[in-house]
Amino acid sequence: MRLGAAVFLVSASLLTLAPSGPPALPERMADTGGGTQLITAQASRPSSTTGTLTWWNRRDGRWVKAGSSAARFGAKGLVEGGSRRQGTNTTPTGLYDLPYAFGIKAAPAGTKVPYRRVHQNSWWCQDNDSRAYNRWTEPRAADCRAAESEHLISYGTQYAYALVIGFNYERPVRGRGAGIFLHVNGRGATAGCVSVPRDAMQRILDWADPARRPHLAIGTASGPTSIVRY
Repeated sequence: MRLGAAVFLVSASLLTLAPSGPPALPERMADTGGGTQLITAQASRPSSTTGTLTWWNRRDGRWVKAGSSAARFGAKGLVEGGSRRQGTNTTPTGLYDLPYAFGIKAAPAGTKVPYRRVHQNSWWCQDNDSRAYNRWTEPRAADCRAAESEHLISYGTQYAYALVIGFNYERPVRGRGAGIFLHVNGRGATAGCVSVPRDAMQRILDWADPARRPHLAIGTASGPTSIVRY
């Protein structure tokens, strides 16, 4: 075989082995939370009310897509989580943990994350004057006004299955926002949550494994709220 032909064959083999296309989205992110599972919720721009939610596994040093779904965001789009204000119908961008799941329905088969069942007296307090601000309370806390809270069982479609998003959760800042979840689609855009079709929510609950420390990153394709900044 001529030397030139041999070089050509080696070069062709290297091209075949080389990965095609751009790096997977998590590979381009500043932080993925340190675990081996990740959910990304990406919109095209801050004013968007729809986008794509994808869940990923870290395997052999690479991020591999495990599933994907259309997603909905706040009716007023997305905004940087650190500057968000309550009642603005915006979805907070950032990287968040997922403390636990809950639902009106029983946990889907295979669910490994802690799952709390909704009852008639289950509430999520959004009252800025309450000590239970941004917390599940059952029954509703005495200092938490019903008008400033969500009666979870009243949202039979959206809260059939849900995951708590750790936005403003560990050390709540009053006025920043409460009750931000990943849940089942309602009729349209959300009040600030991220939502997906019911079957996607069931698949996510079957997939998520707390031992693998899943996180959720929310952001846009570019700009100050770009998902790769988180």
